Amino acid sequence: MKTKHIQYETTGTCSKLIDVTVDEHDIIQQIFFLGGCHGNLQGISQLVKGQKIDDVIARLNGIRCGNKLTSCPDQLCRALEQIKQTNI
Repeated sequence: MKTKHIQYETTGTCSKLIDVTVDEHDIIQQIFFLGGCHGNLQGISQLVKGQKIDDVIARLNGIRCGNKLTSCPDQLCRALEQIKQTNI
């Protein structure tokens, strides 16, 4: 099975980096967050594992954290949008 991988540098969040691997069918295989709320981000990672990129984007896009204009889930959407654009 072919995979796509990205290390996405976040902006506007406590997490600094999101490491994402998806398969050739745009199914999320693995996600790691560097920084941020460790327990919550581990939970998000497990919940989206095995999900299609477009389904995750539809659910998490635009979520905000407090007064910030973005959040870790929203930044994950940015990473997923970017990985969708890469060719295997």
